[in-house]
Amino acid sequence: MKTLYFDCFSGISGDMTLAALIDLGVDKDAFLSELNKLNVDGFEIKLSRTEKSGIGAQDVDVILTNGEFAEEHEHAHEHSHEHNHEHAHEHCHEHSHEHAHDHEHCHEHSHEHAHDHEHSHAHVHRNLNDIYAIIDGSGISEKAKELSKKIFMRVAKAEAKVHGKPLEEVHFHEVGALDSIVDIVGTAILIDMIKPDRICASVVNDGHGFIKCQHGYMPVPAPATAEIYADSDIIYKQIDVDGEMVTPTGAAIIAELADSFGVCPPMNIEKTGYGAGKRNFSIPNLLRVVLGES
Repeated sequence: MKTLYFDCFSGISGDMTLAALIDLGVDKDAFLSELNKLNVDGFEIKLSRTEKSGIGAQDVDVILTNGEFAEEHEHAHEHSHEHNHEHAHEHCHEHSHEHAHDHEHCHEHSHEHAHDHEHSHAHVHRNLNDIYAIIDGSGISEKAKELSKKIFMRVAKAEAKVHGKPLEEVHFHEVGALDSIVDIVGTAILIDMIKPDRICASVVNDGHGFIKCQHGYMPVPAPATAEIYADSDIIYKQIDVDGEMVTPTGAAIIAELADSFGVCPPMNIEKTGYGAGKRNFSIPNLLRVVLGES
């Protein structure tokens, strides 16, 4: 049985997931070609190599066309420039930035800007049906569409619970969300390319402390992340690291993908991949994925 194991010793985020899966050795050009079928505008993907605690890893940056790094908006990992960039691919898109979270749940990051490509400071909101329409209208595979929508649903349900709103009233801000679209849809595309028979994961480690958002400070795990933990089979453990290690998008991805959480099952390992986070912790800020026969 072809088994894919996520070793979340340093948490998980959307960009770390993309990077780790790419590091397994998938055809990068084929992946970027599929991602281009999303048909939304305003971003480039930059793939590069970096190192954490002496371990070489893939790094993924979603870059807005205004030149700013658009790291996942709720992601608490800082950007590091220890890279040799391999690819920078522009995509043909429409000028829209869908947001994977209600903006009240933002964390402080470099891409939290209230302007679009026309430099307007007005927020454009889309609900879950709007996000689904973008996915359904794309040219990606049906399996990737289905998985993408399931992951978005987990995020939307968590945001609805946190903000006390019906699911249909949860809106996704246009600003700063394109990276979340890319992370979620990109993950679905990569899983469809790898085609594992089974996906499982380790206990999901997260840090502690507080993260700053526009309305003040939030505890780690962030409220939406905690709701995803509560509404899934994720086994979560807090470790002695000050900071956010699991983002809502990362939590939603692993909650949807993994059928169990614990030690790696016996397998003949064929490949390993490492995806880098942006911040330097006391432990290697990496997501490791293992592909093998079990």
